[in-house]
Amino acid sequence: MQSCDFSAYTRILEEELVPAMGCTEPIALALGAAKAREVLGCLPDRVTVLASGSIIKNVKSVVVPHTDHLRGIPAAVSVGIVAGDPAKKLEVISGIDPEQTKAAKAFMDTTSIEVKHLEGDLNFDVVIIVAKGEAEASVRIANSHTNIVYIRRDDEVLLDIPVRCEADEGMSDHSVLSGEGIWAYVNEVDIATIQPLLSRQIAYNTAIAAEGIRGEYGASIGRVMLAAYGEDVRNRAKAMAAAGSDARMNGCELPVIINSGSGNQGITCCLPLVEYAKALGCDEERLYRALALSNLLAIHIKSGIGRLSAYCGAVSAGAAAGGGIAYLHGGDYRAVIHTVVNALGIVSGIICDGAKASCAAKIAASVDAGILGFDMFRQGKQFVSGDGIVAKGFEANVRNIGRLGRDGMKTTDAEILRMMLGE
Repeated sequence: MQSCDFSAYTRILEEELVPAMGCTEPIALALGAAKAREVLGCLPDRVTVLASGSIIKNVKSVVVPHTDHLRGIPAAVSVGIVAGDPAKKLEVISGIDPEQTKAAKAFMDTTSIEVKHLEGDLNFDVVIIVAKGEAEASVRIANSHTNIVYIRRDDEVLLDIPVRCEADEGMSDHSVLSGEGIWAYVNEVDIATIQPLLSRQIAYNTAIAAEGIRGEYGASIGRVMLAAYGEDVRNRAKAMAAAGSDARMNGCELPVIINSGSGNQGITCCLPLVEYAKALGCDEERLYRALALSNLLAIHIKSGIGRLSAYCGAVSAGAAAGGGIAYLHGGDYRAVIHTVVNALGIVSGIICDGAKASCAAKIAASVDAGILGFDMFRQGKQFVSGDGIVAKGFEANVRNIGRLGRDGMKTTDAEILRMMLGE
């Protein structure tokens, strides 16, 4: 087995498993807007938002928390400008009271907010310009949700970090990850090192899933699944993950712990394992190690794709959850990687058409593929090299998925955006 730098793997988990309130793309817009208003020093009377197609796609249909169920870019930037705290990063609009929500809605209704499509090579690129009279401030976020690369006040450039290419700028090098390295890490790392991160992920994501089951959110996919298919562990694993997405896609103001910049992916990596650990009677340590495995596998697969793509991020997270479930059952490395590859072979055609209610159903389908991938392995069945995009060796499959999501689906992404905009 390949050795790995345990400190690097821990650092990646610390950077990726962070809290966020609401869908992370509108929250990134709120963060940029809050920072631009801070730099301007007053409430603006004009706002211009330049956003890449993937940002427009992911913000169009999702409910922004603390906006009284408003959707879209103007809602996200308005609440950030009026009441956001940029120091809180992806929790920039947490703690907003009803009066601030009213003020944000009034600002949106009375202020010129112009949205333009920012064409270029980056899937994740946002520029927010705010102005009051002759004064103006500008903030750019690129490649990841909190990666502010440019700040300007009037003619003075306060920050200018070159953006060389589409990559996870400002974060640890993910190229250190490998399947064998992840396996070594999760089996050998001191559990006390990762327990605080993973216990927080369990607590946050379980809470929002419970809210998704209780409340009327979106299409209520989690509740539909429990009513239609019952309470067995396989169904609960899918339903609880879906319920968490039901809530966060539709305005729930509870935070989640994200993975690869996505709350839906953080939920998908986590909640199915929580349900299986309960059903199997696993102790906390085994659950934490399984969660570390699931999260790192998802990060590894997603790193080659990029933060935003036409490739649905729930697919990689659902496959990774299948690997974690295999681990909870006592599976070895071979069981885990075959489970993940089987799952990727099943659902890699799911598109990302933005953040919205149907994400919950895509999560359920992806988790189901992860579970089926493990059931296939347990019965001695697997997809082999030459079965479509399935390749020989785990890392070759990770590379293929990265190539498919990053390069192969660029045209698909553009076509999806045109459909969503009615062009």
